Amino acid sequence: MKDVLIRTEGCAGRITLNRPAALNAVTWAMCLEIERAIDAWRDDASVALVLIDAAGDRAFSAGGDIAEMYQTGTAGDFDYGRRFWRDEYRLDAKLAEYPKPVVSFLHGFTMGGGVGIGCHASHRSWPTRRGGAANTSP
Repeated sequence: MKDVLIRTEGCAGRITLNRPAALNAVTWAMCLEIERAIDAWRDDASVALVLIDAAGDRAFSAGGDIAEMYQTGTAGDFDYGRRFWRDEYRLDAKLAEYPKPVVSFLHGFTMGGGVGIGCHASHRSWPTRRGGAANTSP
């Protein structure tokens, strides 16, 4: 199973965080894959907007994958964390400045790297409670 699903549907570029068992914790590889997609869609006239959501019902994203960070650090790869944060923050900045609408559908836990990816969208939607009406923010 892929950790992030990237595709186009109609005029939308679609990104789905797909690690529900890990509360959609974002890995370095996911950051790079999302960045490649938004870079490709930036000048693609067939893509009018980007939609970001997440699999499962417990979390949009509980943040960066701390387990992966711990594992690489204890194995002696201290550069992993620096690369992860550099690339994740660059992705956040690209989302914040994206020339097309970016809509994120936030639900459940949204922390750390999930905030970075979801809350830098130009439009955000989140439910007030399970099954409740959505709040939106342009």
